[in-house]
Amino acid sequence: MLLAGDIGGTKTNLALYAPEGGLVAQAQATFRSAHYASLEAVVKEFLATTEAEVDRAVFGVAGPVVDGESTTTNLPWVIREADLQQALDLQEVKLLNDLEATAYGVPRLSSSDLFQLNDAPTQSGTKVVLAPGTGLGEAVLFFQDGHHHVIPSEGGHASFAPTNLLEIRLLRHLMGKYGHVSFERVCSGPGIPNIYAFLKRQRFAQETPEMKKALKKAADPTPVIVQSAMDGECELSIASLNTFVSILGAEAGNLALKVMATGGVYLGGGIPPKILNKLKDGTFMASFVNKGRFADMLAQIPVYVILNDKTALFGSACYGLGL
Repeated sequence: MLLAGDIGGTKTNLALYAPEGGLVAQAQATFRSAHYASLEAVVKEFLATTEAEVDRAVFGVAGPVVDGESTTTNLPWVIREADLQQALDLQEVKLLNDLEATAYGVPRLSSSDLFQLNDAPTQSGTKVVLAPGTGLGEAVLFFQDGHHHVIPSEGGHASFAPTNLLEIRLLRHLMGKYGHVSFERVCSGPGIPNIYAFLKRQRFAQETPEMKKALKKAADPTPVIVQSAMDGECELSIASLNTFVSILGAEAGNLALKVMATGGVYLGGGIPPKILNKLKDGTFMASFVNKGRFADMLAQIPVYVILNDKTALFGSACYGLGL
């Protein structure tokens, strides 16, 4: 029996798979990551609810994995393969970066799991995945000899590159706050309030009294800002989401150029499905192709939104089952 997991800064998804059952989960559950002191604690609670005897485990983890160890970026956890193997009495434990896990699942997604943002034709070649959520994850599916080979990346922590005068001012503002400003600082769930606060300070647009009250009550401002923008209720929220989507498009184009991702760009993570109507309005694609002499080439790359929120879990299972 295989235990597969998607370990995120916000939530942890766990599922059991039997080799004879393929990619149909035998049991599955979701946990709030911050409510637990360690991954071991989450897994033990999950396994206590099942009667399965687990032999192996594969976990996609939101953080870099080096020599079988990961310090999660947005959780106070240090996760080690050897420690998990011993604590859970398993034959084998494998840690993957969470976007690496997502990438393993991408080739096996069905058409119903995807929404294409442009009319570029489907073609073979290298693919890339970008996932804005609690952080900004990136991964590459390098295409060679008819097969995709997954390459993990921490590209979301590369330096933010402004593409217009407003974004230059945003960069200067955030440099004063953080020093180094990565794409994740502006292109993730926590990045949206960073953009909102900057635009408010610049008096770029009006904040409604209702929005001000809602933000004061909110434990997490991001969903409040996003929903307000999607509903067209606050000009400041709308401007913030516009800026976020434009930056996401630019970084997607950057990654596609760097690895010649002719096989497609896939937007994963928790945010893209929630703002699908915004991604459809052309803002993202205009920024994606805005690469000067390479605009026409980028326009021929298909861009998809991943609608299946269990893709990283699914990908961990694909890896563990050797699919």
